[in-house]
Amino acid sequence: MGRNIKVQDGTPVGTKIALFKGQKIRKIIHNNEWWFVIVDVVAVLTDSVQPEGYLKDMRRRDPELAKGWGQIATPLFVDTEGGKQKINCANTEGIFRIVQSIPSPKAEPFKRWLAKVGYERIQEIGDPELATKRTRLLYKLKGYSDDWIEKRMRGIAIREELTDEWQKRGAKEDKEYEILTAEISRATFGITPGEYQKLKGLKRENLRDHMDDFELIFTMLGERATTEIHRTEDSQGVPKLKSDAQAGGKIAGDARKQLEQRLDRPIVSPKNYLKQPESQRKLKR
Repeated sequence: MGRNIKVQDGTPVGTKIALFKGQKIRKIIHNNEWWFVIVDVVAVLTDSVQPEGYLKDMRRRDPELAKGWGQIATPLFVDTEGGKQKINCANTEGIFRIVQSIPSPKAEPFKRWLAKVGYERIQEIGDPELATKRTRLLYKLKGYSDDWIEKRMRGIAIREELTDEWQKRGAKEDKEYEILTAEISRATFGITPGEYQKLKGLKRENLRDHMDDFELIFTMLGERATTEIHRTEDSQGVPKLKSDAQAGGKIAGDARKQLEQRLDRPIVSPKNYLKQPESQRKLKR
């Protein structure tokens, strides 16, 4: 479903505060994802006045957690009252594993939710259409129109077709996918996805979730054209895939420019499809 802005050097870009039932959990971006201060999470879910000690006891009780602690906990520089200090943090997956080891009533909602998500994923393996239905529902709850959702879902399918072709034809790493995606975007819109996000004032929100109809349509055209070029020419290897991406994007870019001339306005817009970035909107309950 598109790419988020990358933190190029993989270092934290500042500490933020997440709120859980009015209590603070510090978090930072590291390696392009949120990492949470472990003792903050433990304190919130256990009401322990000494979360560090609770964490040590928990690791003693759970040998498997202790065994994999080096893969879960990563010391990162976090803002404290005494300045930046290295504190053990974990990403979302790691936090969920820690939550599983907390025998506290406050942790039970998380555990039930994890069980529900796991059950849903197993259902989706047997019936992939369920995943599509859930995605549609999530977009609906966020306030998107049915027409926009149809285009977005079609765009997801086209994107998956394209990445499947890339994988079969020699592009294996996420970085290579990013390079190819950037080539299509540059040829289609004149800017890369990262530049597009900055134009729209987005940070970690999904770019395509904030595109309007025309932006989505031309994104689909560039990616679908690229896929067909790959198949027609039986392209192999990243250099050829890259030239195909430029060609497919140019087809969409030429069409965009023609439409802009006719409408006398640009298609590339700093506006978001929804009035506010996703992270600033509250879901309707």
